[in-house]
Amino acid sequence: MLQIKNVVKKFGEKLAVDNISLDIKPGEVFGLLGPNGAGKSTTIKMITGILKPNEGDIFIDDFSIIKNNIEAKRLIGYVPDSPDMFLGLRGIDYLAFITSVYKLNKDETEKYIKELSTALNIYNDLNSFISEYSHGMRQKIFIIGALLHKPKYLILDEPLVGLDPASSHLIKEIMSDVTKNGNSVLYSTHVLDVAEKVCDRIGIIDKGKLRFAGTIDELKKKQNRNVDLENLFLQLTSEQ
Repeated sequence: MLQIKNVVKKFGEKLAVDNISLDIKPGEVFGLLGPNGAGKSTTIKMITGILKPNEGDIFIDDFSIIKNNIEAKRLIGYVPDSPDMFLGLRGIDYLAFITSVYKLNKDETEKYIKELSTALNIYNDLNSFISEYSHGMRQKIFIIGALLHKPKYLILDEPLVGLDPASSHLIKEIMSDVTKNGNSVLYSTHVLDVAEKVCDRIGIIDKGKLRFAGTIDELKKKQNRNVDLENLFLQLTSEQ
């Protein structure tokens, strides 16, 4: 289980994440929802060890991301909200780097790279530099990189931005496939109709606070309205 326990993050005097506690259960797609600037990406950067909380801790299984960060990170596959990284590498070199970091079997991983890159229609571009990729292609290469070691926790920060419809559909299928083996997906987005279709549970963050965590049916009961997620979301966040 992935556990967020009483996490606080400040940037100077600004309180970006305000005492959030949350569990991501085995075998579920959990959607982290909120408007831009709500604290979603900051929360994810703390989960992945990029940022350190001012207070609280995060556990990936039994490993603290603060005290046991290497062990915790081995369990995570992460796709950031901005794919503008490693621009001086060719796509295939980046994937070779990931293979080396996780000490994966080279032959097996090469087959997996071909399978994923062909499905995402990027196989013929692997020898090009990432700097030459479109936004959507960069997103695809980092999605492949996140999947190579078959992580127990796949963490996606706005992964569908810039993807064509066919690739977006495939990523949704991949999220579903990940959970079939008891692994988990944490999926951050502000695209509510996608979250409504793919997520088993959701958490809604607004102004750094966790306003709700549970199923959409539970949110309907909480708000006493049998409407779609967009209307429930707007009602909940406008009340704060």
